[in-house]
Amino acid sequence: MSPALFALAVAAFAIGTTEFVMIGLVPEVARDLAVTIPQAGLLVTGYALAVTVAAPTVTALTGRLPRRGLVVGLMALFTLGNLLGGAAPTYEVLLAGRIVTGVAHGVFFAVGAPIAMSLADRERGARAVATMFAGLTLAMVIGVPFGTIVGQNLGWRAPLLAVAVFGCLATVLLRLLLPREIPHSRPAGWQSQFAVLMKPRLLALYFIAMTGFGGSFVVFTFLAPLLMEVTRVSPAAVSLALMAFGVAAVVGNVGGGRLSDALGTRRGLVAALVGLVLALATLPFSAPHVLTMFANLLLWSACCFCLGPIVQSGVVAAAEEVAPDAVATASGLNIAAFNLGIATFSAIGGLLVRGPGILTTPWGGAAAGCAALVASLFVRSRRPRAPCETV
Repeated sequence: MSPALFALAVAAFAIGTTEFVMIGLVPEVARDLAVTIPQAGLLVTGYALAVTVAAPTVTALTGRLPRRGLVVGLMALFTLGNLLGGAAPTYEVLLAGRIVTGVAHGVFFAVGAPIAMSLADRERGARAVATMFAGLTLAMVIGVPFGTIVGQNLGWRAPLLAVAVFGCLATVLLRLLLPREIPHSRPAGWQSQFAVLMKPRLLALYFIAMTGFGGSFVVFTFLAPLLMEVTRVSPAAVSLALMAFGVAAVVGNVGGGRLSDALGTRRGLVAALVGLVLALATLPFSAPHVLTMFANLLLWSACCFCLGPIVQSGVVAAAEEVAPDAVATASGLNIAAFNLGIATFSAIGGLLVRGPGILTTPWGGAAAGCAALVASLFVRSRRPRAPCETV
């Protein structure tokens, strides 16, 4: 791993921790701030909506800025957002801090993916993206479970303040290790940039990002109460479950990069989505039993996080071909699609929890996965000389 990719991965670790640690702390936040479980779940939804809006719009607005200075500034903003959230006296201020952090998240990954690909040989572009995303999935193994334990024992504010420290470290590493000059295409006008939304190849991938990856958050947002109320495990076991989920996420992330490079986008997507739908569809039956629930979590996580590098590298490669003057915007719209899915389906999960009950959430996730699977059949896929060009 090059030093520059390491710096990007450290930043992704901090971002992944702050995004997902709130999932393990939903019950604690609800109790401390005197809000309902679905209201606490809106902290996940609001964060994702901020990413959704910021990824394409702020990415386009900052398209002419030097890449190194931009990502350093974004990590500084990320750190400030976590400090605001950690010191929040009310639910509303906490939500504001989450939104600030989400803005930095959205633009960072939109800009970071093309930077990662530029740091590697073209034949290894998808693996470079997967390396950066490995920081995010490593957060699932270490950051989220550890943050959940800290939050359960020291209060939910402590993990956010700890992530702010990691944000400071990532800011320094990015400034020291990224090349001073990072090549990138100067953006065209707004109309030309957002013309990517008229490209069927990109739209299909965005839809898969939204429904395939995002659909899991019907369940994942409320995983902690699901484990405690249905599987009947202790709060400590919730942290263990999140750690197991994170380990499988790392495996899926690495596998996704290799599948994309070796098989092409479409076949990689089909394989991952079939496994994801099967895992979610069987979750209501495995949830009452600890061992089967944990086994199901492993399959679910591996298949879900396999999608990230496949879709992201596919979008960048497709944009280079069909919209070469709007690659960063296309990447930003993909980050927006992922998080629009998180926001939409976590809100749907809240409705299901309030309505028919928490055990119905996996069916919503499985239905979203089926929609993504159908869409994947329409994604162009071939085996070119440079695997990263496969879409």
